Amino acid sequence: MSTANLLRLIFLAAIWGGSFLFMRIAAPVLGAPVLIEYRVLFAALFLAVMALVLKKPLALRQHWKHYLILGLVNSALPFLLFAFAARTLSVSLMAVLNASTPLWGTLIAAVWSRHPITPKVAIGLLLGACGVALLVGFDHVTSKPGAGIAIVAVLCASFMYGVASNYTSSAASAQGVEPFANAHGSMWASVLLVLPVVPFFPAPATPTIGVMGAVIALGVLCSGVAYLIYFRLIQDVGPSSALTVTFLSPLFGILWGVLFADETIHWYTVAGAGIVVVGTALVTGFRPKFGALRKARA
Repeated sequence: MSTANLLRLIFLAAIWGGSFLFMRIAAPVLGAPVLIEYRVLFAALFLAVMALVLKKPLALRQHWKHYLILGLVNSALPFLLFAFAARTLSVSLMAVLNASTPLWGTLIAAVWSRHPITPKVAIGLLLGACGVALLVGFDHVTSKPGAGIAIVAVLCASFMYGVASNYTSSAASAQGVEPFANAHGSMWASVLLVLPVVPFFPAPATPTIGVMGAVIALGVLCSGVAYLIYFRLIQDVGPSSALTVTFLSPLFGILWGVLFADETIHWYTVAGAGIVVVGTALVTGFRPKFGALRKARA
């Protein structure tokens, strides 16, 4: 991985870790449906501009059903669930729980494709579950009213990401659609899917400039720009190396929570995050290439 791609990877992890902070700021003011409608709309508009600049066709007539399915499982539903949870849970807790996404993806793949789970993967899944249990059992946030439902919402959102990853890699309707078109089309589909819910859940309060800034950052930065960086990484270094963002995002989520949300790092936060990350590494088969690094230095 070149220095430029390493910097892209770190920047992407910082952006996606920051998405939980922005939701924590905006969700109590706007509510989940209004916040997410803004988020996917800003992301869709940004990607539409980029599609014009990059001359990337959407092929809407050919792939509209695929965009609707992907928009539902990869954006609309998980975004709504995260925004709902952000009214209660801390930034760091959401970020670490979201790191369980590859664990869900592996379980779904085992059922979807009927692939047997190896002992190594089984140990990774067990470690991931233990890390989540440690966080849920010791974090004081879980004693707040509604915290239990919020934790289930985050885990369900991560589960939906696992469904989306398996759908895009296995479903016949997803084959032949380039990554940028997936991002662009699914965002417009999410705009249509979330819009009917908005009138039933109006914003509880009038947003301030700071709240709207968080909303714009969620849409343009955490969705639009992040997708461009992620797909560039997949193109340059492959999906396996790009997946290492999963290990870095919780670290940035914890960091942003401490710096900007007055959260405190406890031993169980670090331990739980570490256990989840190790479990994820086992499940995904990630192995850092220290030998290549030493050779490059030489």
